[in-house]
Amino acid sequence: MTVSDTVSTTGRGSTTAVRFHGPGDVRLDRVPARDLLPDEVALAPLAVGVCGTDGHIVAGSFPAARPVVLGHEVCGRVTEVGADVDGLDVGDLVTVEPHRYCTACAYCRLGQEHLCDHRRGYGVRLDGGMTRRQIVPARIAYRLPAGTLPWIGALTEPLACCVHGMDRLAPVSGLPALVYGAGPAGAMMVALARSAGCAPVVAMDPRADRRRLALAMGAHAAFDPTDPGTQAAARALTGGFGFPYVVDAVGSSRILRDAMAMASRGGRILVFGVAHPEDEAGIRPNEIFSRELTIIGALINPYTHQRAVGLLSALPLERLTPAFFGLDELPAALAEQRSGTADKVFLAPYGRQAATSAVG
Repeated sequence: MTVSDTVSTTGRGSTTAVRFHGPGDVRLDRVPARDLLPDEVALAPLAVGVCGTDGHIVAGSFPAARPVVLGHEVCGRVTEVGADVDGLDVGDLVTVEPHRYCTACAYCRLGQEHLCDHRRGYGVRLDGGMTRRQIVPARIAYRLPAGTLPWIGALTEPLACCVHGMDRLAPVSGLPALVYGAGPAGAMMVALARSAGCAPVVAMDPRADRRRLALAMGAHAAFDPTDPGTQAAARALTGGFGFPYVVDAVGSSRILRDAMAMASRGGRILVFGVAHPEDEAGIRPNEIFSRELTIIGALINPYTHQRAVGLLSALPLERLTPAFFGLDELPAALAEQRSGTADKVFLAPYGRQAATSAVG
C-alpha cells in the first residue's frame, strides 16, 4: 500500500484529506472545501482514531465508497457553523456520531436506526475525519466538556459502541464477567463491566502487555488463554459457578466456543468483536437449550453517543497508551494498529500537540 500526494483541486477552497481509491490505494489528496449547508458545521479534526475497520477498508475486505475520506472516530474543533445551527459555537470541541440513516425503512420507523437498510457511515461511505476540514450535520456533533483531551474525545465513538454492547449484555452487579480480548475495545468493556459492579471481572488475552492494560482498566484478574489450566483458574475465581456474562471482544469462532464453555447456566454471551464473514463456529444446539444460554450481538452505537460523552471522565481511559501519526503517515499508523504496540492509534491532522492538549 502506498500513500501518494496528488492534487485533485488546486488553489483556494481546498483542503488536505486521506482518501481511499481502492484496495491498497490510499492517497493524500487536495479536495474541494465546499460551503456549509444551513444545518451543518465545519470541524478541524484534531484526533482521529485508526481502527480495524480502516485496515479492512484499505485491504479491500470491507466495502467502502471510492473515493472516500477515511476516519470515523473523530474529535475536532468547530470552525464554522451553518445559519440554522443552534447549540454549537465556533471553538467548541466536539465528537462525531458517524452515521446517517434513511429514516424511512421499517427499522428506522421502529426506533432501530442502527439496523437501517440504507445506513451510511462517515469514513466508509461518506467523507470522514482524516482531513484538515470535515463537514457534518450539526445534529451528529456532540459538545465535549471543557478540558477534554482531543484524543480522549476521539474515543467517544468506540466507547459508545461498547456502551451499546453492555446494554445488550445487561449485567447485574455482584456477578462475574469474562472478557476475551484486551485491545482497545476489550479494555473499555473491562472498564464498563467494573463500573457496572461486576465481580470478579476477568480478562483473557495472550499478550502480556494487554493483560497489564486489562488490570489497569479494572480487571480483577487477567489470564493467558493459551496457558494450560487457564480455564480452570478463571472458573475457580467464580467458585466454580462460571460466568453469567461473557464478552467476545476479538471476533472468532474459537473464542465463541470457549465463551460457551466458560458461561454459567443461564449465561449471556456477547459477540462484540468483528469476525471474518466466512468464519463459522461449530456449536451444539442442545448445549444452548439445556444450559439456557443466550448468544447476542451488538452493532454500532444507537442512542449511546451522549452517554459515552458522560463516561469519558468516569472511566480510566487515560491509562491507554496512544500513538500519533500525521495525515501522510497512514500506512505506518495502520501497521502500528495491527501490531498493537500502542493501545490506541490516532491520526493527528494538526499535529501531536493539538491532539494531546486541553483547551477551554
